[in-house]
Amino acid sequence: MPVAFFRVFALLWLLPAAVFAQNNVPAAPRPAAPTLTWLEQLVRESKVLRLHNVGVCLTEVATGQQLFGLNEDRYFTPASTMKLFSLYAGLKLLPDSLPSLHYVLRPDTLLFWGTGDPTLLHGDVPSRRAFTFLQSRPEQLMYAEVPTVAAFGPGWSWDDYNYYFQPERGPFPIYGHTVRFYAKAGQLMPRVLPRFFRPLTELAPAGTPNPAEDHVHRPVLENRFTVLPSTGSWVDETPFRTSPALLLQLLQDTLRRPVLLAPLRLRPQDSVRTLRGLPVDSLYRRMIRVSDNFLAEQLLLLCASSLSADSLSTARAIRAVQRNYLRTLPDAPVWVDGSGLSRLNLVTPRTLVALLLKLHQEVPEPRLLGLLAAGGGQGTLRRVYRPVAGQPWLWGKTGTLTNNHNLVGYLRTKSGRLLAFSFLNNNHVATTGEVRREMERILTLVRERL
Repeated sequence: MPVAFFRVFALLWLLPAAVFAQNNVPAAPRPAAPTLTWLEQLVRESKVLRLHNVGVCLTEVATGQQLFGLNEDRYFTPASTMKLFSLYAGLKLLPDSLPSLHYVLRPDTLLFWGTGDPTLLHGDVPSRRAFTFLQSRPEQLMYAEVPTVAAFGPGWSWDDYNYYFQPERGPFPIYGHTVRFYAKAGQLMPRVLPRFFRPLTELAPAGTPNPAEDHVHRPVLENRFTVLPSTGSWVDETPFRTSPALLLQLLQDTLRRPVLLAPLRLRPQDSVRTLRGLPVDSLYRRMIRVSDNFLAEQLLLLCASSLSADSLSTARAIRAVQRNYLRTLPDAPVWVDGSGLSRLNLVTPRTLVALLLKLHQEVPEPRLLGLLAAGGGQGTLRRVYRPVAGQPWLWGKTGTLTNNHNLVGYLRTKSGRLLAFSFLNNNHVATTGEVRREMERILTLVRERL
């Protein structure tokens, strides 16, 4: 066989490999961030932190230069720090005031449906705008249920259904989807709000065990509430199980007028209108400062309503924000819900810092810092990171699940530099308090030395 044949055969054999190698040349490595040896030593040698997975990223806001990184390109469970993504979604997709409901006026009928706005008669960010509107209209009220997400998000813990931090999601929330109980010392039955649920509340028999020290228990599939033996005064919230039928009952009970259920079938001549509610910052501030899961979930539904008036999809809102506004992040987040309750969420420390930089570029600094919890001020940071000479120096968002505690935000150093940081702790066996105190010790030294 001619030698030329073997040469051609060898060339054809090697050509695909050469082309593959040419098309898959690894990107040039990024310049390494300056090494803060003392900070790396603090984290690596910490008796508390060295037993679990830690990721830290520290960047100067003014220049965008990364000052320190430890496992900053690895994925972590972010917990409630994911609410910063929900905040960014709202800033991009919502107007200055919340859309409270959509409606269509027809002869003698007002057809209305939900946008996901959680503020209707909510206990902490209450709005009566939709209530007053619906109560005053002369037309027959017809409520339409729109396609929406499941009551619970993907990856949520099912057995947290009884606790205040995991109410069900929905298109037209009322009372924050929770029942509030107000007990006074020496009083057998607490005050129940809304009053609709009083007949559904009973006292547990004397001597009923209460190992979890809960105040109220609800069966997973029923709206029956049992007040457990307890002493002293207390206030508690328990989510109720939602349904279109229950919503109609609650609306009729509070509006004092009939409300009928109707399919959402829009006609060509229908003009869809939107009722505006509270300023958006009233929702953002409460959601971020106290880490309100319900508000965060409903915020993504509000974002979805801005994309389509007749369906509410968390996934659609997430896709739109990632595709249109977050394509330049260093590492694409795995983002599945609005609150961070899901352990399916994954994000890297440097991506969280990149999001902080985008927020700072696009939102005036006083407004942005005013939305976050401030050290020693309010919310989840009220007992830590105390102000110095009366001035706060750390603003951020915490994220806590069992065995995970994270903090993301901005830090003002003693020299006046503003730093964006993420400090993530996953799979720790120490108590959350121990991890929190060690983070505070280290971040205080960052403030002093940079």
